Amino acid sequence: MSISGLPALPASDRPDVTARLREALLRASFTADGLLELLGAPAYAALARSETVPALRATRGDTPLETLVRLFLLQQPVPHARVGDVLPVEACLESGWLVRVGGDREGASAGDLAAAVDVRPYGGPGGEDWFIVSDLGCAVGGAGGIGSKDEGVVLGVGGASTTLAGITVRTPVPAALDLGTGSGIQALHAAQHATRVTATDLNPRALQITALTLALSGAAAADLREGSLFEPVRDDETFDLIVSNPPFVISPGGRLTYRDGGMGGDDLCRSLVQGAGERLREGGFAQFLANWQHVEGEDWQDRLRSWVPRGCDAWIVQREVQDVTQYAELWLRDAGDHRGDPAEYQARYDAWLDEFEARKVRAVGFGWISLRKTGAAVPSVTVEEWPHPVEQPLGDTVRAHFGRLDYLRAHDDAALLAGHFKLTSEIVQEQVGLPGAEDPEHVVLRQNRGMRRATKVDTVGAGFAGVCDGSLSAGRILDAIAQLVGEDPVLLRDRTPAQIRLLVEQGFIEPA
Repeated sequence: MSISGLPALPASDRPDVTARLREALLRASFTADGLLELLGAPAYAALARSETVPALRATRGDTPLETLVRLFLLQQPVPHARVGDVLPVEACLESGWLVRVGGDREGASAGDLAAAVDVRPYGGPGGEDWFIVSDLGCAVGGAGGIGSKDEGVVLGVGGASTTLAGITVRTPVPAALDLGTGSGIQALHAAQHATRVTATDLNPRALQITALTLALSGAAAADLREGSLFEPVRDDETFDLIVSNPPFVISPGGRLTYRDGGMGGDDLCRSLVQGAGERLREGGFAQFLANWQHVEGEDWQDRLRSWVPRGCDAWIVQREVQDVTQYAELWLRDAGDHRGDPAEYQARYDAWLDEFEARKVRAVGFGWISLRKTGAAVPSVTVEEWPHPVEQPLGDTVRAHFGRLDYLRAHDDAALLAGHFKLTSEIVQEQVGLPGAEDPEHVVLRQNRGMRRATKVDTVGAGFAGVCDGSLSAGRILDAIAQLVGEDPVLLRDRTPAQIRLLVEQGFIEPA
């Protein structure tokens, strides 16, 4: 793979310079909070849309922070003297963080300096001040801000990166694996709770940038390995956590390394999921973002169930579905093809549609896949569609989901009725019916946290959930409800465990 069209990267073997650069960035408040305070919410939000004009207007002064924003975030040439007041210029030039530019560059004067890479402040979950390094033009706005079509380009942080980071289970583990690390965002998160982090990528440039991201963020170095998917992993290696934001785009060919898997259809995502099972330790988690095909004559949920490796529980959530025309247009625009030659754009569009037609693909789904290695005789596989708003981070929600599966597997109906439960936090009850009606048409329980689920329940289910405070067993609660509604308590005990299981599985009630 050629990366000759891309500029040289800063030296990753100069920890002294990187440490001095980090210190200078922090001293000038070049952080996520500092940016928001300087730019204001509208200009800060505009950056995520690849719109830089508001930020340029907000950085017309000469403070150290304004200088750094223009240099590293907006890629503007800055006079040598101004940069020298903020950064160790000679060390940054020598190690490649900065380059000299002449008057031949638009907006530049002789002797101006420019950044060799994008550096974007990124706030960690515990308030850490981190920095994500990426290729020029590829951090502001994530994928929408790409300024290069070179196949080896490395993107910065974007919506997909933060989504995966938010759903990942965060518990202390001995070993974590980040497949397709890109600019190192997932490896950076994993380094906070994993003793050892291994990061792989097919693109050697991505591994260089990951090393820079980790060093500039003050994180421990990772074991960086070049190769595709699990190829760099030894046969005898296993991990407690595997994460991947892979090149999941279903496209005709592998034109752009950062997004196109280069395999037919959704085979890359399938291979990734199926290969994770044998690399996970007992109780370990594997979590991915993925695209999958909706094929004519095939249930998409069955397709995904067939991906789940033996010995793993799975929770698969489809967040969005696009028809093939929407999908093709999204990724053609992502690459900037719509701004080029109209005939070439049409030819590329045709190629996408030809590929989908040949595979009988009618739509493409996007979502999250979470696996957990389990010793259960019959693993649980949940595949669902949930396009509604959720509350990130969801790592604890994912972990709790699999914990509830363990509980339900270990308790038959009799044990369930003997159990004590409590309503989980921030559950509200809504009654829906005609105005003035004596009884509601139905009752809805709604979560205000996590997945923010809503589920219909009957009068018994609503009454049961409402009095679950851990003091009485489920069976005794049902006996009391039977007496209130005039129903046979034996019959009520027989038909209610299924509803209790659903309330537990979806997180409305939990074992006390």
